[in-house]
Amino acid sequence: MNGVDTAAALLRLVLGTVMLVHGLGHAFSGGKLAGTARWFDSIGLRPGKVHALAATVTETGAGILLLLGAATPLAASAVVATMAVALITSHRGNGFFIYNPGQGWEYVAVLAVAALALAALGPGRWSVDHVLGIHPAAGTALAITTGTGIGCAALLLATAWRPRHA
Repeated sequence: MNGVDTAAALLRLVLGTVMLVHGLGHAFSGGKLAGTARWFDSIGLRPGKVHALAATVTETGAGILLLLGAATPLAASAVVATMAVALITSHRGNGFFIYNPGQGWEYVAVLAVAALALAALGPGRWSVDHVLGIHPAAGTALAITTGTGIGCAALLLATAWRPRHA
């Protein structure tokens, strides 16, 4: 056991669990998928049904991949993308702290940066990626995660975000 493998496993466990539970929550908690779709519509992500389903699949899938340590840079990029979209569409105007009215952006920023850190660190020895011999260099993994995550978020926002103006 070494510190890097332990840190990678802890990051994967926390991020994977958070994303998995959050993704499943879109479909099975509160207003379920229909409620999530209405909320997405209300913040300008249209059509809400498409984005509710996409967020559910993306977050759930990323969570599972992170827990397994499989396709780690791509799974981490899904976290970066979903958190970047959440920051822009829902949290940015509410200040830093999550306990602010409307919820600030600290939580989504921490998740995104943790995903970037995991990409740079790598999934560790206790992962599917390690078993399959997938070991991209830290800079390569970080570039994949950053570029894919920010690129996907920017594409989604450019094509589907239509907030109502006051």
